[in-house]
Amino acid sequence: MTDPNFRSGDAKSNVFGTDEMISPSPVQTIPDGPTTEDVAYQMVKDEIFAETDPRLNLATFVTTYMDEKATQLMNEAININYIDETEYPRVAFMAAKCINIVANLWNTPEQNKWKAGAVAIGSSEACMLGGIAAWIRWRERRKAAGKPYDKPNFVISSAYQIVWEKFAQLWEIEMRTVPLSLEKTTLDPEEALKLCDENTFCIVPIQGVTYTGLNDDVEALDKALDEYNAKTGYDIPIHVDAATGGFILPFLFPETKWDFRLKWVLSISTSGHKFGLVYPGLGWVCWKDKKYLPGSMSFSADYLGAEVTQVGLNYSRPAAQILGQYYQFIRLGFQGYKEVQTNSMDVCKYLHSEIAKRPAFVNYSDDVPNPLFIWYLKPEYQATAKWTLYDLQGKLQEHGWMVPAYALPNNLENYVVMRVVCKQGFSRDMADQLLGDIDSAVAEMEKLEYPTESRIAMEKNIPLKSTFNHTGR
Repeated sequence: MTDPNFRSGDAKSNVFGTDEMISPSPVQTIPDGPTTEDVAYQMVKDEIFAETDPRLNLATFVTTYMDEKATQLMNEAININYIDETEYPRVAFMAAKCINIVANLWNTPEQNKWKAGAVAIGSSEACMLGGIAAWIRWRERRKAAGKPYDKPNFVISSAYQIVWEKFAQLWEIEMRTVPLSLEKTTLDPEEALKLCDENTFCIVPIQGVTYTGLNDDVEALDKALDEYNAKTGYDIPIHVDAATGGFILPFLFPETKWDFRLKWVLSISTSGHKFGLVYPGLGWVCWKDKKYLPGSMSFSADYLGAEVTQVGLNYSRPAAQILGQYYQFIRLGFQGYKEVQTNSMDVCKYLHSEIAKRPAFVNYSDDVPNPLFIWYLKPEYQATAKWTLYDLQGKLQEHGWMVPAYALPNNLENYVVMRVVCKQGFSRDMADQLLGDIDSAVAEMEKLEYPTESRIAMEKNIPLKSTFNHTGR
């Protein structure tokens, strides 16, 4: 006999015995009534059940693994709003300490106790803050000199991350791009300077290009720019987009000059949730000195006897990632970060060397300055192949791997490439598993009798869109 007090989906019912488990999840309207937390949890969990395991996602740059204590610490801070600095002054203080640590990793010359910098939701916001500061400084100089300031521009390579296009559109700024080629795979300083004029407020080299993983030569750019500024009387600075390289170069290539050791590098942005080893979303931006951070972008207040500057496009934001970053700094230390990044690089270089041995593939570059690289089909192989790298992406996805295929930017758009990002949590054994799945997929596709849809489209010069994007900052 049915209990008249029994309500379907209450604590007396097994989760998979509830009505909700045989009903479609809400799409248009909120459900009429509540359900138990176990049922709600299972419904949301089931919604993403078929997604790729984050550790098998070699497309994303963002951190997919943190240790148990770090995860616990961040979960316990999930209800803390960073912007409420009067209620949570210690969090603001901790963010300022993280800014100091990051700025010193980048060899800041600033002598102030608290370095000029800001926390951001990700490196996209950090890029915007660096770009806005350079634009405002230029605008104020133009105003003071009685010159027009209505046609600002900045220069960057064509392999820019999409945030820079957004920055240009939102603030009505011209973005001038330097094309890349197979011969010039990174930003060419001389070509960049050809695009500069009195309205150029900064040049943006990239450390860890999203498309290729390569680094622009900031030291060469700085030298060329110094001569250019002296000759023209301009005052064009450099903002370094180090979303990836900002947490690689200090640990693995400390001798490389790309940071505040260079004269014209006035600001640098990075992503804490990439190789900063923190769950998303977190970014950092630092300036060479407080004088390069326009007062109109910031406000200062006295917290615990120390002046802390608040800069940002957003107000409410999670504090958990800041705690996570400070935890990682304490937990790993310089040596720990170096060991993690070294392992990621070693696994990446191993994959890079193994891919080069496959008869179908050729690596885009012999250089592996960051734990990621790209490859494409050898032209002679592609000429007779009945498949494309888009098909290989699909085959790998059947095994849970997310290894993206995409076309390179303008001037190289005819090259479809694949990319892997090797992060903490991706081991040598997993790399061997990936290689085995690649070999099996290629062997299967080499038996195809007819060309795939993507191959037919390529022959007809029909552009194909990748199933992934470059916006994960």
